Amino acid sequence: MTILTTEQLTKKFGSFKALDGVDMRVEEGEIYGFIGPNGAGKSTTIRVLLGIIQATSGRATIFGKDAWKDAVEIHKRVSYVPGDVNLWPNLTGGEVIDIFMKIRGNGDRKKREELIERFQLDPSKKCRAYSKGNRQKVALVSAFASEADLFIMDEPTSGLDPLMERVFQEYVMDVKRQGKSVLLSSHILSEVERLCDSVGIIREGKIIESGSLSDLRHLTRTHLLVQTRDPLTLEGVSGVHNMERKGDALAFQVDTEEMGTVMKHVSEHHVTKLESAPPTLEDLFMRHYEKEEAGGATS
Repeated sequence: MTILTTEQLTKKFGSFKALDGVDMRVEEGEIYGFIGPNGAGKSTTIRVLLGIIQATSGRATIFGKDAWKDAVEIHKRVSYVPGDVNLWPNLTGGEVIDIFMKIRGNGDRKKREELIERFQLDPSKKCRAYSKGNRQKVALVSAFASEADLFIMDEPTSGLDPLMERVFQEYVMDVKRQGKSVLLSSHILSEVERLCDSVGIIREGKIIESGSLSDLRHLTRTHLLVQTRDPLTLEGVSGVHNMERKGDALAFQVDTEEMGTVMKHVSEHHVTKLESAPPTLEDLFMRHYEKEEAGGATS
C-alpha cells in the first residue's frame, strides 16, 4: 500500500523554481531516505507534504488525501520532527511533550516514560535551558510516543551525540517493524544507508536518482582488493578506476557492467587474495554528483 506520493511536484518562489517535477513514493512499512545537499529542495518538499506551503503545480498525497486540502485530517496520523526545534521557553520539556500528546490524542504514556529514559532527557527543565540536542530529544520523544502511521523527519539527529543517534535508529527500526512508514531526510549518509529501504537523491529541485539501495548499487562501482602471484596491471582495462597499490595487493574500483571482463583478466594472473565490498551510499551519491557536474561542464 502506498502511503505517500508526489507527482510532478513543482514549487516556485517568484522566478526561482525550488521544486521541478519531483516524483516520490513511500510504501507502507518502508523507510525512505531523502538526500541531497543544502538548498536542493528537501525541506521545501517536506513543507509541501505537511501542507505548510502550497505547490505551484503537481500533486502530493498522503494516505490518499491531498496534502494541501486535507492537511488537518492528515496531521492526525503524522509525526513530524524538524532539524531545528523551537520550543516554548517557559514550559518544561515534559509539559511540551504532554501538549503534543494531547493535541494528537493518541499518545502512549508508558512509552513516553521509556523514551525519556532512553534519550536521557530531564523533562523537569525549562526549555530555555535546553541545548540544541535536548530540544531535539523533546521532539523525538513526542514523535515516537505517538501512534502515528507516518513519520516525517527532516535532519532529526541534528545536535545528538553518537550514542543518542544509535537510540534514534533503534526507534526508527521499531516503527518499521510495526508496519509504519518513515520519510527520513538526512545529510548523514551512513545513517540513511543503515536504516533505509529506498532512497531518493534530489538536486536543484529534481529527483536525479531513486530506487532501492540494492538496485542503485548496480548503477555504480564495486571496490576490489586483489593480490596475484603474477604481476598484475590494469592500465587500459575498461571499467577500472582509482587504482592504488597497497603492499603486494592492488586496490581499485570496477563499474558493475564491466565486472565480468575485469574478473576474467584478473583470473589469468593466479589470484591469491581477493576482497570485494559493495559501493556505499556515499559512493553512489558522490559519483552521481560528479557525473552531473562533468555533464554540466561539457554542455
